[in-house]
Amino acid sequence: MAEPVVVAAAVVERNGAYLTTRRLRGTHLEGFWEFPGGKCEPGESHAACLRREMLEELGCEAAVGEKILTATHTYDDRTIVLHFFHCSIHEEPHPLLGQEIRWTLREDLHAADFPPADRELITKLTG
Repeated sequence: MAEPVVVAAAVVERNGAYLTTRRLRGTHLEGFWEFPGGKCEPGESHAACLRREMLEELGCEAAVGEKILTATHTYDDRTIVLHFFHCSIHEEPHPLLGQEIRWTLREDLHAADFPPADRELITKLTG
């Protein structure tokens, strides 16, 4: 199997709800909801990746805080190493790539359709 894909994801909370985005058609795990972020480029830090991804995808600057969790999940075609960080934003996010965005209430996280790699984080946030 290929090298694991390293991903950084932003956990942005506002008034008991979390910023989530829906994966675009034609991408791995299309249609699933996720915490915004993306693949780290070679040599790029997790924080730099998050700042870049938030600006490219949602048009907002992110202040990257403490790491919450690292989760590893193997899908049929790849292994993902997912690093979740507390983040804050000061602008309203806008879907620059045509993706759906929403603020998902803490109590609704388990009901939303998230990828298996996000389950451990959701349990931690709702537990």
